Amino acid sequence: MIKKVFVLDTNVLLHDPNAIYRFEDNDIVLPITVIEELDRFKKQPEMIGRNARHASRQLDTMRQKGHLPDGISLGQGSGSLRVALCHRETLQKLPAELEGDHGDNAILAVALDLKQQCHCPVIVISKDINLRIKADALDLQAQDYETDKVDVEGLYTGIAEVLVESAQINEFYQTGTMVVQGNYCANQALTLIDQTNPSHTALATYHPAHGQAVSLVKLPTFGVSQIRARNREQKFAFELLLHDAIPLVTLVGRAGTGKTLLAIAAGLHKVADEREYSRLLISRPVIPMGRDLGYLPGTINEKLTPWMQPLYDNFDLIFGTQEATGKPGYWRRGYEELIERGLLQIEPLTYIRGRSLPNEFLIVDEAQNLTPHEVKTILTRAGEGTKIILTGDIDQIDNPYVDAASNGLTYVVERFKDDALAGHITLLKGERSKLAERAAELL
Repeated sequence: MIKKVFVLDTNVLLHDPNAIYRFEDNDIVLPITVIEELDRFKKQPEMIGRNARHASRQLDTMRQKGHLPDGISLGQGSGSLRVALCHRETLQKLPAELEGDHGDNAILAVALDLKQQCHCPVIVISKDINLRIKADALDLQAQDYETDKVDVEGLYTGIAEVLVESAQINEFYQTGTMVVQGNYCANQALTLIDQTNPSHTALATYHPAHGQAVSLVKLPTFGVSQIRARNREQKFAFELLLHDAIPLVTLVGRAGTGKTLLAIAAGLHKVADEREYSRLLISRPVIPMGRDLGYLPGTINEKLTPWMQPLYDNFDLIFGTQEATGKPGYWRRGYEELIERGLLQIEPLTYIRGRSLPNEFLIVDEAQNLTPHEVKTILTRAGEGTKIILTGDIDQIDNPYVDAASNGLTYVVERFKDDALAGHITLLKGERSKLAERAAELL
């Protein structure tokens, strides 16, 4: 196999600080401008700053093993890492439109210089679309960093249909189990369909240990925290959410399908009614949609209210309460009492790093805005007895550093799809209102 030279952009290391180890036995080149940009990003808050610092520490460790401009072995095959300088005469080789020492231009200049020196393919790796376009215009190969990308079109839905005989369905209703033939994933939701009468169906989940379809647990008569499943997918979702032996559940669906509401309803039921978990912890990334309003005044709770208001709305729907402080007939908001009793905590993901969360029901809303590394950080916080729910809509991503194929939610769905510890459901039908469902379809 021909060895290749990969020139990495800064955003690759900000996305995955371990990216230098993802290219097998090929050579990695970091233009000196990447080091400069890492230095600027290292003081940034949250994950970007941490990734910049982590990448810098790794480079410093490599530096102690040799001379970075000459190349240092990565310890895997014959691949190496080196830092390349961008000289003035190198920049002058670029077209007039790309003159100057702009970071992107310096990366392109280094790649052009390497292409003239090497007899092997030189490929620019960047998550910046415009940089890849400019590289192509300069006759340079350019690719996105796709190590953690998944096929969105073929994303695992967690649902399958199985054609069976009429007698088998009748027997299934009596016994609650049935052996099914075929390759299905652990905890996959199955719709058993009578092959002679398609309206004769049964709902089940697949248990791989015995190759059986097992009937769903009967839900409470008055619903789960007063919330009833309105369609098949929501019934499947409740099955996973209420199953204590499945500590990781992912729910994907467009706006209005009930992802967050179902998760909160199940969490309240498990924490407040059944006392299976010590606390319901709900968190979401603080990422604005559109232009940010800047710093907000007030206490930490007052600052968080605009970000967490969608969660409060779900609690008001469940408890049938409304905010009318100081007005006649004011109802105390149900979640306030739960917070005072220590059964509920709502906070941003910023504070989760370094924590250990035992015996908690943790809901991470808007998980499509997280990177795979951030989701890994969250999942590794889970202590004994903790259940984690990730919800999100991969069509509504506000984080500029991820897309539908590279965000943490789809990454987890694909990696855990056949793991007995996890379950996934893609919710398809909107239940918020007819208008919301129509808007999701047409806009």
